[in-house]
Amino acid sequence: MSVKHPIVAVTGSSGAGTSTVMHSFEHIFRREKLKATVIEGDAFHRYDRKAMRTAQKDAEKKGQRHFSHFGPEANLIAELEQTFVQYGESGRCRLRHYVHNDAEAAASGQEPGTFTPWQDNEPGTDLLFYEGLHGGYADTQYDVARHVDLLIGVVPIINLEWIQKLHRDKGERGYSHEAVVDTILRRMPDYVNHICPQFSRTHVNFQRVPTVDTSNPFIAKDIPSADESMVIIRFADPHGIDFPYLLSMLHDSWMSRPNSIVVPGGKMGLALQLILTPMILRLMDLKRRA
Repeated sequence: MSVKHPIVAVTGSSGAGTSTVMHSFEHIFRREKLKATVIEGDAFHRYDRKAMRTAQKDAEKKGQRHFSHFGPEANLIAELEQTFVQYGESGRCRLRHYVHNDAEAAASGQEPGTFTPWQDNEPGTDLLFYEGLHGGYADTQYDVARHVDLLIGVVPIINLEWIQKLHRDKGERGYSHEAVVDTILRRMPDYVNHICPQFSRTHVNFQRVPTVDTSNPFIAKDIPSADESMVIIRFADPHGIDFPYLLSMLHDSWMSRPNSIVVPGGKMGLALQLILTPMILRLMDLKRRA
């Protein structure tokens, strides 16, 4: 952790909605006039798209049928931890971008599924912001989480996560239903062993829970809307959280436990602003005092 060069990380699996939280942070940074070094978790994948397919086939030949982006073997975990260390010490680090689609390919002049070259971040940023799979990762060899000053988990219940992934991968990426289901099954052990434990290390979790039937996510025709959901917000340390204020601002919300508040799904954006803005400003105050 670093007072002079704070690090904020949003962790959650693909399709979990971490991008929604990222947009909320963009609003906070713009409103508070903060300049952030932004790192995408995809940039720390070990393989580009073609190489990943080859690596998966090689793993299957060796009997490893659960090789996935959720696990450490397919990611540059050591490099990610070192990036956090470097930024925490100096405010400088190296980063790159993963080209996801044709629009990004046109902007970067590269093929989709490839990485841009590594380059130095812009000097003089106020904080580092990470969004991806492994912002809270830790094992016996690496501990990415210990370098993060504010760690946020984005965790829809598993059925909702699967529905979102099915609709996104089939609709936006052209994958078949069978291919998406195969991906879900292949990465499940890594999800259990490497993604879930991160949510016990977070400072605050946002978990969206649909209020409609999602008992069979593989036949769902629609993704439950925000108005068809509730969001459970859990604080690791409730001390200093002004729950009466949050309840007064977030109508139709209530506390389900001493460290948890439940808000309507349509209020998630407002909840993010009300909860995270003071946390960011607290980090900036400590930075100025250092």
